[in-house]
Amino acid sequence: MGVRRAIYPGTFDPITNGHLDIIKRGLKIFDQIIVAVAENRNKQPMFPLFQRVRMVEKAVEGLEGVEVRSFDSLLVQFAEKMGCNVIIRGLRAVSDFEYELQMGYANKSLNREIETIYLMPNLENAFISSSTVRTILKYNGDVSHLVPPAILEELCILQ
Repeated sequence: MGVRRAIYPGTFDPITNGHLDIIKRGLKIFDQIIVAVAENRNKQPMFPLFQRVRMVEKAVEGLEGVEVRSFDSLLVQFAEKMGCNVIIRGLRAVSDFEYELQMGYANKSLNREIETIYLMPNLENAFISSSTVRTILKYNGDVSHLVPPAILEELCILQ
């Protein structure tokens, strides 16, 4: 049997403890996880792509089997390029489910070989979202309990 690989895509604007939780849990199932940082200009991210990639790299440093890549294409195109047909998505709440289900079906319609696996974060991370972190940062609040310690210095630059 070959290496089991999966892609964990997102904007990671910024990466949170919830994202890191999903990555670590994914490593219990897969040998390798490609954390795919999306350009996603439509979302108008707070952080530029190069900085989001750098923050993810810092957050996953020391986690064996994790590779960080950026992409600016359809996810299925990126997956094909990487030779990977499994996508990991995190589900925090029922509100995430409808959107994620639609995206999973859309990806499957574009590539029948794509499988999407949904993982729930641990309960203590279930409420964390990048948008919550961005809002707290905007008002100079403390996000140290919401993000990996490795990226705190970069986030403090904003404050």
